Amino acid sequence: MLCSTALTVYFASHSLGTVVVTTLTCSLLLQLAYFASVLFLIWRSGSDSRAGQRAEHFGSCKEVGSEPPDLDEVTNESADLLRRDQMLAISLLLP
Repeated sequence: MLCSTALTVYFASHSLGTVVVTTLTCSLLLQLAYFASVLFLIWRSGSDSRAGQRAEHFGSCKEVGSEPPDLDEVTNESADLLRRDQMLAISLLLP
């Protein structure tokens, strides 16, 4: 990127001084952007791990009287939904 910037500036201005200043400025900006992105990734990974810890904490808390649904109940509900969707699709095809 720095080479393409230097060539572009040189062909536009035909000045080696301008090329050096522009290339150094571009290099500095790239370094700052890299540093900022690393800091952002470190900050984001820290907030993700804290969110995971909170989720584990709340997941370990059990509500009184809550039980997972039976497999038969879930299967019956999904079969009913499938039949209803099929009937809806057939009714849309009829004139």
